[in-house]
Amino acid sequence: MSEKPNVRVGVGVIILNKNDEVLLGLRNSSHGAGEWSFPGGHLEFGETVFQTAQREVKEETDLDVTKFELVSIFDEMRYIESDNKHYLNVSVIAHYESGEPKNMEPHKCERWEWFSLDDLPDNLFEPSEGALANMKDGVVYRPSK
Repeated sequence: MSEKPNVRVGVGVIILNKNDEVLLGLRNSSHGAGEWSFPGGHLEFGETVFQTAQREVKEETDLDVTKFELVSIFDEMRYIESDNKHYLNVSVIAHYESGEPKNMEPHKCERWEWFSLDDLPDNLFEPSEGALANMKDGVVYRPSK
């Protein structure tokens, strides 16, 4: 008997530097391979959204971030048919001081790069794309298309 599909909670972290550039990683594992994404990952049992954000950024980039603010909740539906995955994604902005990101999980991410908000790559991971649209429009939640 196959397991009933369930919804998972993902947390994405928008990190802006002093030049108003956003940190994105090129995914090479799981769903969304070949797409650019914010650092982030699964909400773990007993963990708050902000704790997840801080832990995931450290695990993936070795950066320390603080002062989180909720900016977006997004239904990730693009990968239901291809990967049988449905996520509710919560995105936060995190305060970033300094340092360059390191690729701490090369099996999950090919590399990290800073991108101008005016010159983002075309192949954005659906939750990152949705979070940026919500942030730009001042909307916390809107249903997926």
